[in-house]
Amino acid sequence: MSDVKQRVTVIGGGLAGTECAYQLARRGVPVVLREMKPHKRSPAHKSDALAELVCSNSLRSDNPESAIGLLHAELRALGSLVLSSADLHRVPAGDALAVEREGFSREITTRLQSGAGVEVVAGEVERLPEDGVVVVATGPLTSDALTAELERHVGTKLYFYDSIAPILSGDSIDMDVAFRQSRYGKGGGDDYLNLPMNRDEYYRFVNEVKAGQKLVPHSFEEPKYFEGCLPIEVMAERGDDTLAFGPLKPVGLKDPRTGKDPYAVVQLRMEDKAGTAWNMVGFQTRLTWGEQKRIFMACIPGLQNAEFLRMGQIHRNTFIDSPRLLAEDLSLKTERRVFFAGQVTGVEGYVESAACGYLVALAVHARLTGTAFVPPPATTALGSLYRHVTGEAHPPDHPHQPTNVIYGLFPPLSGRMKKADKRAAYSARAKQDLAAWLPHAGVSDTGAPQATDPTEEQRSA
Repeated sequence: MSDVKQRVTVIGGGLAGTECAYQLARRGVPVVLREMKPHKRSPAHKSDALAELVCSNSLRSDNPESAIGLLHAELRALGSLVLSSADLHRVPAGDALAVEREGFSREITTRLQSGAGVEVVAGEVERLPEDGVVVVATGPLTSDALTAELERHVGTKLYFYDSIAPILSGDSIDMDVAFRQSRYGKGGGDDYLNLPMNRDEYYRFVNEVKAGQKLVPHSFEEPKYFEGCLPIEVMAERGDDTLAFGPLKPVGLKDPRTGKDPYAVVQLRMEDKAGTAWNMVGFQTRLTWGEQKRIFMACIPGLQNAEFLRMGQIHRNTFIDSPRLLAEDLSLKTERRVFFAGQVTGVEGYVESAACGYLVALAVHARLTGTAFVPPPATTALGSLYRHVTGEAHPPDHPHQPTNVIYGLFPPLSGRMKKADKRAAYSARAKQDLAAWLPHAGVSDTGAPQATDPTEEQRSA
């Protein structure tokens, strides 16, 4: 363990901030953790504890052959505060890792407050400290004052709402139906996949979208949609032909099977450089996840066997254009003492936020000790999130949108194999490559920390 005297300020006591603070302290870096509770709360927060789970109590699938379950396994191997606390307060939920939320938050709060190296200071942060290393780990409900301050530092307006379209696995799309073509041949000619619809198919789709079950916004999420990024159901309610003149417009496209212009076209944009994942362009929606699968698979030609890597959604969020603004060590290019971690970088989900906090802790520690920051291998779940935040996983000029960890962010597997075997292959490859990288994270190849956490000593006494 190194002995670093310079204090680091971590702003935000959610999953990213607490994980980052814990990992820095574990490596001998003194930390001031700033959290506005209990003096001020966002509309979503109820508890005074750190790492409060404001929505579901589920950290999603714990199956190591799923992308999120693989991320769980990697964080366990790294000695994650969030994963170890979740395991201690686990409740039955099938193959999902669900927790008793109050015990989980209390566990993290106690371990940070009783352990050496972290000073928790309550109160809203309206301006960043004038000097010293700062980690911004505020979540989707960053306060108005701090949002304005962050905009001053990043030099641009932050995004306020996620408008996330579904992502499909490329090998689940029926290529006998889909055809490659950009409108009027622009953008290289084959940057998009197109799913053509005839008149009857289109109107059936519109009617199903209008009738489908939608999620009700939270009380603090007043719907404020941008005209250029409306949910598909809002456009459908404006008129049956609105979508056909919007994201589903067929102009400039011709179905090679018929030689005719389709009545409407669902376009898919390449999500990763290898073309293993495809984004449903313009399909941001508040339809429930079950309804999305049912309607899209039943009504859109070519998607009858679709595998959804991510579902569409819209909710309030605050995040930066990380690929453009952040350096390789996740610090601000124009102000290298300022780092960003968690959902503010464009990762989505409890565990993904914690993972990002862990990576930033490694980057800050490397900066303070004058060593090189070595990102995790691209083949790991951690590495896939890092590649998303830095933009390495996506084609050039790809619009930055928040995402969960999905296999569409991973480099493709080599060789041919059955679809059913791919998840096991992704997991096995990641496990092998993570083991080789563990020394760069300051842990042994067994996952044990190089420095003993005093609270863990007390637990075993």
